[in-house]
Amino acid sequence: TGVVPFVALLLLQRRPVAGRALLVSGSGCPSHGLCRSNVQEQTRRQVALLNATAQELFSLYLKCQGEPFSSESDKLCNPAGIVFPAFRVNRTSERKEVMVAMYKLFAFLNASLGNITRDQEELNPMAKELLERLHNTTKTTRGLISNLTCLLCKNYNIFQVDVRYGDSSKSKSAFKKKQQGCQVLRKYVQVIGQAARVLLPHLSPS
Repeated sequence: TGVVPFVALLLLQRRPVAGRALLVSGSGCPSHGLCRSNVQEQTRRQVALLNATAQELFSLYLKCQGEPFSSESDKLCNPAGIVFPAFRVNRTSERKEVMVAMYKLFAFLNASLGNITRDQEELNPMAKELLERLHNTTKTTRGLISNLTCLLCKNYNIFQVDVRYGDSSKSKSAFKKKQQGCQVLRKYVQVIGQAARVLLPHLSPS
């Protein structure tokens, strides 16, 4: 583990995450010129888009893995063993607490998507629609992380994060890679819905 500046974290796209994040405050935030004028509205739209497309991504992923994933998804894709960052905020939580929790969640998701995309490029190189959706979801997540970085720096002077990364699926069997991907995406469907319900009211126009 180590304290990693936000900008450096954005470069860790293909490393799987399975841990915690600790954000700290300080005087090292980049200039606020890093923020777009409509950053709050853009962040709201990105979260809404991820929420609206998560189930479709999961369904397409299952279809492309073939049997037994298509017929036994409840059993094989049970996400009980997938540990996303703790998400203990709700709609009445302080906005700062919500933003920090969201950063942890989407940093985790971003690295996990990179892991899944790498595996699918290897296992299903002809699944063009799936790969395109994975790339698009990753692109949206990266943009969201950038916007959350800006909001955390600008509003709360929070600029560094300590991230612990877990085991990669790189050395696992093809079956285990597929299973880990479907478990993560199923958990993602559950978590993104909760995240949208909590975050969107905090990003609504005043």
